Amino acid sequence: MGVADTDLANAIRALSMDAVEAANSGHPGMPMGMADVATVLFTRYLKFDPTEPKWPDRDRFVLSAGHGSMLIYALLHLTGYAAPTIDDVRNFRQIGSPCAGHPENFELPGVECTTGPLGQGLAMAVGMAAAERHLNAVFGDTVVDHRTWVIAGDGCLMEGINHEAVGLAGTLGLGRLNVLWDDNRITIDGAVALSSSEDIPVRYRASGWHVAECDGHDFADIDRALAEAAADPRPSLVQCRTIIGKGAPNKQGTSKTHGSPLGKDEVAAARAALGWTHAPFEIPGDIAAAWRRYGERGAETRAAWESRLAAHVDGAEFSRRMAGDVELEDATGWAFATWDEVPTSVATRKASEFALTGLTAAMPELIGGSADLTGSNFTKTDSLKTFSASDYAGRYINYGIREFGMAAAMNGMALHGGVIPFGGTFLVFSDYARPAIRLSALQRARVVYVMTHDSIGVGEDGPTHQPIEHVMSLRMIPGLDVYRPCDAVETAECWALALARKDGPGLLALSRQNLPLLREGGDMLSARGAYRLRAATADRRVVLIATGSEVAIAVEAADRLEGQGIGADVVSMPCWSRFDAQDAGYRADVLPADTLKVSVEAGTTLGWERYTGDGGLRIGIDGFGASGPSGALYTHFGLTAEAIADKIIAKLQS
Repeated sequence: MGVADTDLANAIRALSMDAVEAANSGHPGMPMGMADVATVLFTRYLKFDPTEPKWPDRDRFVLSAGHGSMLIYALLHLTGYAAPTIDDVRNFRQIGSPCAGHPENFELPGVECTTGPLGQGLAMAVGMAAAERHLNAVFGDTVVDHRTWVIAGDGCLMEGINHEAVGLAGTLGLGRLNVLWDDNRITIDGAVALSSSEDIPVRYRASGWHVAECDGHDFADIDRALAEAAADPRPSLVQCRTIIGKGAPNKQGTSKTHGSPLGKDEVAAARAALGWTHAPFEIPGDIAAAWRRYGERGAETRAAWESRLAAHVDGAEFSRRMAGDVELEDATGWAFATWDEVPTSVATRKASEFALTGLTAAMPELIGGSADLTGSNFTKTDSLKTFSASDYAGRYINYGIREFGMAAAMNGMALHGGVIPFGGTFLVFSDYARPAIRLSALQRARVVYVMTHDSIGVGEDGPTHQPIEHVMSLRMIPGLDVYRPCDAVETAECWALALARKDGPGLLALSRQNLPLLREGGDMLSARGAYRLRAATADRRVVLIATGSEVAIAVEAADRLEGQGIGADVVSMPCWSRFDAQDAGYRADVLPADTLKVSVEAGTTLGWERYTGDGGLRIGIDGFGASGPSGALYTHFGLTAEAIADKIIAKLQS
């Protein structure tokens, strides 16, 4: 006699409440409430092989409601993944355990993306589904034919990003995307009705989705609803009516199970109510074996896929794209492929387009897009046709005015593999995308952000559109390489560096206004993060450190100083994080201790003291911008060669 679905689900419930209780921290309610739905999904629908967690044609499973992390940890353990072990589960939420408070993709194979910030998991799943459809259009069903499944909670559906993600998925017709909504009607504060009266199924239907519903504790009804979702050509929302904390007799259905351990007495009562007589963290042999058998089923499917891939005419190219390796030398060559067409004076946003022209022609894995600013970001080249519901082979996504949704979708694409996404908007609107940019860095996802209109050089649009604190605040995100190139050469170099880095994101802050060419190529100097662009001719007393559009101004200021016998180096610093990674000797050579160091950047001066020291000068803008022509604004804020030289001379004389 086989093991009943109820027993399989109760194993999830038991591990979840035991782990949370042992940690005295966590969220037992969601995994206990969704255990039945997850059991049906993993035993009847999800395509996976625990022995090959990175099998490219596996289904992607995203736990968007990441606070319920014990759900996925229990499932990975029960189905036979090498990790987490039962000791890992025992040490849930403890330092050194891969079972972190929220699922982290770099801790455990089988965790597709890092979730916890509500709504972002579902939005990343949109990107995964888009990547699947694109690769399917290029390589065909024999190599790419999988689905993306999501478990999302009420909070995921309330967050603003959900509206962006749902609208995009509906417009693109991503029918391989299925979202299982844990409709338990409870949030931390209490009933969902306290804060929301939204008719969610109507909203999804209006966005082009198929909607099904089921009793989330009736295995047959769950099976029916998931079958409907899998069969429908539209993206699907399955409304699973559940009881949060199912099995805890005194607390189930209430917010008391949401974000706190059940407590010793309630755990004992739940064991009695569920008929689970086993010790904490103990799974009976027959139940454990049944779960392992479900996990083992995918090996045969995966082996058959490997045979098809080996026989596929483009199998090697598919494997190359999934591997994701990009050589810096190759990327540099492609970025400079159209160099003969680049003017000597050009905005770095336009220089970026020249670099992208060569890159997108040579790299079919590049998928671009913009948040409704294509003509301003210059992110579309002749090699990029539109990705749409009628042509998934396209490589350019019109994201609409959805900066957050765009960034999260790009994270999903990058994590899916086989594609390298880039997307554009104005730098000031990085505020809308920032939570997803942070997750790019945390997840070590190769996403390239093209952020144009990077300073008061925006001009007449005024302070609402003029970044001041943005570049500096983005530099604070660990693992994010922020590039602010000064000319067309640095722009091409920065593109190559961003694409060659496989383990994290890059962001290019690019000018609206034209900038002069300050270099003629040569060595890949931007790889150092900062370098001496111009050496002093007189005895060196000053080092000007500048980025982006202010490097040319710093060069002019240095000329003025040299004219008065004051030796001045000019250092271009396109990327702080790369410079900080250089050895101490190189950094000391570029920024010698016996000089007055002066930073010049059209943004906040906060942070520059790490390079100038307390005795240096920091020239920038520590308030909001203003509306007016670009040139007039630079004069107004003292960002001219004359004004800068005068300040330096006054400092030297003080």
